[in-house]
Amino acid sequence: MSAPEPWDVDALVDDPVTRILVCCGAGGVGKTTTAAALGLRAAERGRRAVVITVDPARRLAQSLGLESLDNTPRPVPLPEGAAGSLHAMMLDMKRTFDEVVEEHADPERARQILANPFYRTLSTSFSGTQEYMAMEKLGQLRQSGDWDLIVVDTPPSRSALDFLDAPKRLGRFLDGRLIRFLGAPASTGAFRLLGAGVGMVTSAIGRIVGAQLLNDLRAFVAAFETVFGGFQERAERTYRLLQAPGTAFVVVAVPDTDAMREAAYFVERLAADSMPLGGLVVNRAHPLPEGPAAALDAGRAVAAAESLERSGSHPLASAALRLHADRVRTRERENRLRDALLSAHPGVPVAEVAALPEDVHDLAGLRTIGAALAAAARGR
Repeated sequence: MSAPEPWDVDALVDDPVTRILVCCGAGGVGKTTTAAALGLRAAERGRRAVVITVDPARRLAQSLGLESLDNTPRPVPLPEGAAGSLHAMMLDMKRTFDEVVEEHADPERARQILANPFYRTLSTSFSGTQEYMAMEKLGQLRQSGDWDLIVVDTPPSRSALDFLDAPKRLGRFLDGRLIRFLGAPASTGAFRLLGAGVGMVTSAIGRIVGAQLLNDLRAFVAAFETVFGGFQERAERTYRLLQAPGTAFVVVAVPDTDAMREAAYFVERLAADSMPLGGLVVNRAHPLPEGPAAALDAGRAVAAAESLERSGSHPLASAALRLHADRVRTRERENRLRDALLSAHPGVPVAEVAALPEDVHDLAGLRTIGAALAAAARGR
């Protein structure tokens, strides 16, 4: 297969049309570090950038030169002379949910909702809430106009596709008939139509979900009525924002079978939903060193090592040859995985980041990642 199309990351982050970058992929592939590196590179090249992360690890805040991150964008101290600016925040899904309630309900109704036990569960641990709130926060930042580039680190989900699917599921649940049925007072609505059987129905539902939960749900629905209608609409509006010109998805993967399969699924889904793909980042790769040794294949390296071992000479050279053979085999495996994805999705631009000897822990490390991403377009 021909060489993959190099990805000009700098052209993407420099383009004033680019307003949103969404880093997505399987868990543990380096999405958070990639998002931070892209934000830093954009800021140092003149953009007013903000990074939304969902990674609670303290090391990321430290790598940005901050003590901690919270739900409010914090300025990242950049070297003097930086052309742009960088802010960073860590998504607090409950705080973001609270902000939506406070924005759309009067103070007394908001107080009732925020104190409701069902709401507390919904806003902290309900499936899809984190993904919905990540999109909600994206919409808030975009509407504020304070930044000309927003970089989103998607939540760690069972599947990268959850970021696209979960908000719609949660919106449908909150706007759906079932929750309205369960939340309706016994004397009104659907329960009233059951007449004498209402006691039997509520008793059965109470045994299934718990009488207290049913009461909490009723109180929640009664107080939440003014906010209900907006959830599905808000999810759909942000979904359309992800499809609009100016948004680009950055699919991040490591060169192993599961991560590349997940990346392929995501590329397919983006195409199916008409969402713009910026490019593919192959993270923690193992390129061969430059120079004549790069042309030495694994078979010849092993044969040379065996010859040295039979003669009993140059044990260090023999060990180096065997290490080289292992590296060549690793690289060939990585190329096969990458090429399998590209054969099914030709034309996807690729940027590769070599595995580093240690985790990124400061701005210099993030700058190294950003430079590696940009180097793809220069063929290095």
